[in-house]
Amino acid sequence: MNTKKMIYISLPVFAILLFVGNKMFFSKSEQTLEDQKPKGGGGIIAKLYVLEPNSLSSGINAIGTLLPNEEVELICEIAGKVVGIYFDEGKNVLAGQLLLKVDDAELQAQLRRTEYQLNLVSERLNRQRILLEKDAVSREEFDQVQTDYNILQTDIDLLKTKISKTEIKAPFSGTVGFRNVSMGTFLHPNTVIAKLVDQSKLKLEFSIPEKYASTNFTGNRIKFQTESSPLEFESVVYAVDPKVKEDTKTITVRGIYDNTNKKLLPGMFARINLIICQSGNVLLIPTESIVQEMDGKKVWRVLDGKAQSQPITTGFRSNNQVEVLVGLQSGDTIMVTGLMQVREGVAVRGE
Repeated sequence: MNTKKMIYISLPVFAILLFVGNKMFFSKSEQTLEDQKPKGGGGIIAKLYVLEPNSLSSGINAIGTLLPNEEVELICEIAGKVVGIYFDEGKNVLAGQLLLKVDDAELQAQLRRTEYQLNLVSERLNRQRILLEKDAVSREEFDQVQTDYNILQTDIDLLKTKISKTEIKAPFSGTVGFRNVSMGTFLHPNTVIAKLVDQSKLKLEFSIPEKYASTNFTGNRIKFQTESSPLEFESVVYAVDPKVKEDTKTITVRGIYDNTNKKLLPGMFARINLIICQSGNVLLIPTESIVQEMDGKKVWRVLDGKAQSQPITTGFRSNNQVEVLVGLQSGDTIMVTGLMQVREGVAVRGE
């Protein structure tokens, strides 16, 4: 009996406590919402964004290497002793400049002897020609002298070619690297003397996926950076390999960079962005301002201080911005935050 009395008494008390608790909870919730409203009136406070025309560029990111415009190993083609070195390591040389000389005394002596023999045969050939006109010699005798003359002339040409190979000249203007020979060194054929590098221009080589095989990138701009400098450099695509690499399924692309100031060196690593699309007058909005819906996308535009939903059509998308193609125009103001609380026609103030 006592237990029943306690139950009858406890139920009304519990109901009163539950009512008071709910009242306090809803009061706090309403107060929290009130705190989010502007102190000067109704509505919500949000971060706003004003649209302005921007430039937009999209591209392909890749890793590449800087190559010299021209590079060659200076090689001696004949055997002989070095009798002259006319360049300094690490210095610039001009195209056609004499860099090294191999002893050619023996070849010069052979040339002079052959030239003497040619003079004698030339005089003999002239006499034979006169006699042939008078039928004093046979055609066969004349042809034999003519052949001797031609052979000597060929020998002279061959000796001059060999002599020219004793002089190593720069095939193009550039910078000479370390030399591998010294004065008095006896060179054998194909001995590497030094390297010559033209770094007035640099080739930027990199690879892109084969899905771009049908796109003509010739003339496209390339933006790139190196580890040696925080600056961003630009080059232009001048050639694309016509074949896809079988092992990597990529296409090799080369750009050219004017390096007259010599800020960069061949062999450097480069982080590349190949520009494939660029526009100078586009509207970009923050990614977080877009509301996804079943039938498309929309943003909340603020017009005369009131929220108004606006369907949009988007284009290019980056990490933090989206291009707007249809639905907004320059000068429009949209909401970036407060999208969960906003309703049509609600007053909005910028934070």
